[in-house]
Amino acid sequence: MFIVHSLLAFVTGRSKVGGWYMQAHTMSDLIDEPEDGQNAPEFSVSEISGVVKRMIEGEFSHVRIRGEVGRVSRPQSGHLYLDLKDDRAVLASVIWKGVAGRLRVQPEEGMEVVATGRLTTFPGQSRYQMVIEDIAPAGVGALMAMLEKRKAALAAEGLFAPEHKQPLPYLPEVIGVITSPSGAVIKDILHRLRDRFPRKVLLWPVVVQGDKCAPEVAAAIRGFNAMTPGGALPRPDVIIVARGGGSIEDLWGFNEEIVVRAAFESGIPLISAVGHETDTTLIDYTSDMRAPTPTAAAEMAVPVRADLSAHVAGLEERRRRALARGLEQRGQRLRDLSRALPRAESLFAERAQRLDGLGMRLPLALTSLAHRKRVQLASSGAERLRPAALVVDIERKSRDVAGWAARLTPALNRNMSDPKRQLTALARTLETLSYRKTLERGYAVVHSDKGLVTNKKAAAKHASLEIEFSDGKLPVSTGGTAPPAKRAAPKRSKASDGSQGSLF
Repeated sequence: MFIVHSLLAFVTGRSKVGGWYMQAHTMSDLIDEPEDGQNAPEFSVSEISGVVKRMIEGEFSHVRIRGEVGRVSRPQSGHLYLDLKDDRAVLASVIWKGVAGRLRVQPEEGMEVVATGRLTTFPGQSRYQMVIEDIAPAGVGALMAMLEKRKAALAAEGLFAPEHKQPLPYLPEVIGVITSPSGAVIKDILHRLRDRFPRKVLLWPVVVQGDKCAPEVAAAIRGFNAMTPGGALPRPDVIIVARGGGSIEDLWGFNEEIVVRAAFESGIPLISAVGHETDTTLIDYTSDMRAPTPTAAAEMAVPVRADLSAHVAGLEERRRRALARGLEQRGQRLRDLSRALPRAESLFAERAQRLDGLGMRLPLALTSLAHRKRVQLASSGAERLRPAALVVDIERKSRDVAGWAARLTPALNRNMSDPKRQLTALARTLETLSYRKTLERGYAVVHSDKGLVTNKKAAAKHASLEIEFSDGKLPVSTGGTAPPAKRAAPKRSKASDGSQGSLF
């Protein structure tokens, strides 16, 4: 393993590489010794740069260097530029875009790492650099230092604050599980759910270790949250992110910032169950509930169905006892209050006695009343109400009525004859003045829908008319509303029989 400053020995002397010693080349080895009397040969800058490049790449085609990460630059091209340094030297390094996307751990400033790659030169700036093909923290201590640094930064943003925690639903309908589909974790979760309270489970398969772990887990959390409630695929009520135990390197994907932020932004309550009870990752601080194991996460997600049934049965029994006790207490209270009330017999005894007294007095009162009414009748002229007197009075009234009728009949006849004669005279006058007598003499009456038509101008305004004769009516059409052309009046001719001629 190289230390950065040992690379400088390449141009100054001997250097130990992987346990063996290599004789350093000097610039004099690159040119031939000139013969006496001749000038030294000339080389171009590009030729010298090419020779140096081939020598460095040939001698250091695969090296591992340990050092501290200095300046880190991430341009838009996707390549990663950084410096590896120690207390005496700095080595410029580059990680190409394709390699940077596959790294399990992204280098950060101040991190102690072990970089694997090859050395090359950059002729444009007359410097050498390392092309890194893999980089890893230099031991668990470096990983823990980087983890603590990231944890402090995320905590300062408030991602671990308790006020952002969501309560878990008591009995979720659908549980989303993010884990490997082939491991024992999903089997343990399903087995525990089946024993406690069977629920619907949606599995989002992900890689739980390696370079793809963090992006797949983050995408799964956001994918569950993007589901539409009530859609064809039900949206989970709670999410479990689970993985079995392992080393800190195996669990590192759950320490990545992309996973932590996805868990923080989740609108669905999330349970983290990564590793064993002693393992702690950053997703544990952001999740709404941390479970020591995946099995414990399933226990947190649902209650025990048997315990719930027993609890409900206990509540039902308590309800029945409380109802029976309440009825018993109210019955006893009613019996206590009834003792203070008077007996029904005593309430009706006095009134029954008064009724008996009034019943005994009633016959005497009726006899007394009848006697008193007889006395009043006798004193008020009962002699006039005898049958004989009534018959005489009726006969007298009948004679009076007969006399009034004999006098009233002639007067009524006289009064009725005069109006009859007047009515007959008026009828004859009405018959004489009626226009129907005129119609019988050969005249006619012209009608329209608005009434009588009495002149030619009015008749021209109507499309149809109706002529009334003595024996009926006849409808006629004028042919339009325009007045007809003026014609000479026809001469009247007398009928041969001496009667009046026709008007038309």
